[in-house]
Amino acid sequence: MYVDIDGSMGEGGGQILRYSLGFSAVLLKPIHIYNIRAKRSNPGLRPQHLTAVKALQEITDAEVRGARVGSMELYFKPRRRKPGNYRFNIGTAGSISLVIQAILPALLFTEYRSHVTITGGTDVSWSPPIDYMRLVFLHNTSLFGVGAEIRVRRRGHYPRGGGLVELYVEPVRDRLRPVNIVERGGIKAVKGISHAVRLPRHVAERQASAARELIMGKLGLEPEIEIETYPPGRDPHLGPGSGIVLYAETESGTRLGGDSIGARGKRAERVGVEAASKLLEDLSTGMAFDRHMADMLIPYMFLAGGVSRVGVARITLHALTAIEVSRIFLPDVEARIEGVRDKPGVIMVSGIGFSSRTTR
Repeated sequence: MYVDIDGSMGEGGGQILRYSLGFSAVLLKPIHIYNIRAKRSNPGLRPQHLTAVKALQEITDAEVRGARVGSMELYFKPRRRKPGNYRFNIGTAGSISLVIQAILPALLFTEYRSHVTITGGTDVSWSPPIDYMRLVFLHNTSLFGVGAEIRVRRRGHYPRGGGLVELYVEPVRDRLRPVNIVERGGIKAVKGISHAVRLPRHVAERQASAARELIMGKLGLEPEIEIETYPPGRDPHLGPGSGIVLYAETESGTRLGGDSIGARGKRAERVGVEAASKLLEDLSTGMAFDRHMADMLIPYMFLAGGVSRVGVARITLHALTAIEVSRIFLPDVEARIEGVRDKPGVIMVSGIGFSSRTTR
């Protein structure tokens, strides 16, 4: 029996597909998704979505129908979760981060360590930069017991892609643990990384300088921002690109992030100010997690069981959609929002969750 999921619910984008595939792979529940990305200007599966489908097909020995670019309907029937050494190529500048978001839950609930190599885009629009994933997302999910590491071997920007990333995942021995952190407490440090590839070094330096100046002016704290560039003739990247990711380490043990990506005609100073402004805005709420973690934490809260309660800088439509999708797969888990959309708030999830001892 397939679980039917309307891909046009909530925010109506690729998030519904990724989270549905992730839950399907963990719980070994067959799914039928229709109206895939119905609310996007280019609806249906795009290359990065197709890579996530094919990756989870291999990881779970799934029977799949409808897996092609442009398809708005997909049948996915997983059989078992397998650890291993995997290689996946998006073939474009499609987001590696979003593929990781889809496959990580399944790999957590396998028997042994897994190693995944993914080729595609590391720093592209409308998705978390890979530095956000490795420095903020993985740190925050480690609070739930997630043991994973991301190593960036080569960056890939729009339109040529060619980025190369390795993901290492340690299995969860039984279940994830709940997290109860609402307020961030004091700010211990602000750190980050500013990169420029196939561009002059001063691009990365100007991004960092603009971000540093704004944060020092608002917080009285000097950020530690690493500069990443490559000497002419030794740059391994396919095309030019730049970006910056900043994060604040807090007394509560969480990290809040802010990021921005460079583009043709966009001054480096603007890139730095955008990232710093996002971080400062979320820090000003006093909540433990930034706006992007609001939806990214929800699948782990549902799977963890027990009672999780987290404070987020903004209750986004993505977060509300993530809850809606999660309820389809774990209907006995209760979720409650304290707050209103687009404002700071608290997300509470409680229930039995999922144990790897239940099924492999």
